[in-house]
Amino acid sequence: MKTEGRNAVLELLKTDKTIEKIMLEKGAQGTLGKIFAEARRQGVRVQFVGREVLDKESVTGRHQGVIAFTTAFAYSALEELFGGENSLIVLCDGIEDVHNLGSILRVAECAGADGVVIPSAKGASVTEAVIRISAGAAEHMRVAKVPSVNRAVEELQKNGYWVYALEAGGESIYEKKLTGKVGLVVGGEDSGVHRLTREKCDGVLSIPLFGKVNSLNASVALGIAVYEVVRARLERQDG
Repeated sequence: MKTEGRNAVLELLKTDKTIEKIMLEKGAQGTLGKIFAEARRQGVRVQFVGREVLDKESVTGRHQGVIAFTTAFAYSALEELFGGENSLIVLCDGIEDVHNLGSILRVAECAGADGVVIPSAKGASVTEAVIRISAGAAEHMRVAKVPSVNRAVEELQKNGYWVYALEAGGESIYEKKLTGKVGLVVGGEDSGVHRLTREKCDGVLSIPLFGKVNSLNASVALGIAVYEVVRARLERQDG
């Protein structure tokens, strides 16, 4: 859904509706500057574009230099994701591609994860496209949208989770017993897990690579990792 016009977007920012992003005309001043400041305070992603882009996106033809995009997807609070002694939570650190996010939600749901955490800014949100790509998994998965992935890591740790970054250069994931409450952080294709986030984690886990390509797609890497968690728990049950 699109909300157009300066006053309309200012009022939208006062509600509890989820705003995916706000398009602002380049060189924003006056009321547009106020919109930018409030959006930044709330952690809403802002994209500065030329007037011709806004003209193309506008439905009413009266955008006044600003269009906000909202979604009907209902996000959960972070604490609503916390589970029992075998809880698994996935955290996305800079996943910007909607196809990757959709695949991550599908993988997480299939593995029985309790929820997925995404950042309010600098990352893909749960849009209609993401829901479609997830093959409906998004409808069954709790997703928390947080201002800071770093703070989310700290909250998980306070609630008994061991949080690991999936990144090159760490301990082999096949040598780690992933039992108990586990959080897995997956990073963007280009940047990986950000350094500060990685430093907040309890460890770094890596998937051994034997080919000529030096990295895996984010959702593929997560798929391998979450099923290592599943395997460890099944072995524990059998033991």
